[in-house]
Amino acid sequence: MEGLQKMSEKNQSGYSQDKMRRIAVGATIAGVLLVVFLIVILIIQFVQIGRRNRELDEYEALIEEYRSANEKDEKKLDDFLNGDALYLLALRRGFRSPE
Repeated sequence: MEGLQKMSEKNQSGYSQDKMRRIAVGATIAGVLLVVFLIVILIIQFVQIGRRNRELDEYEALIEEYRSANEKDEKKLDDFLNGDALYLLALRRGFRSPE
């Protein structure tokens, strides 16, 4: 009778119920650890993406600032190359107009 009881405790693959529980607990722990690891990786990725987006915004603001300064300087250059602004600047510096 005892041998029959031992046979009934084993499932079809030959593992006892205690061994099957241990395998199930181990697989559950491994699955939970995998999910936690993936969530940590996901959080790290979101933080890095946020940081890169802030850097990108800062660089875009700098580009816009330099672009507007460049346009302003180009306008000044055009005015000086035109001659009128250069003439007025010379008058302000003390030069006299030729007569």
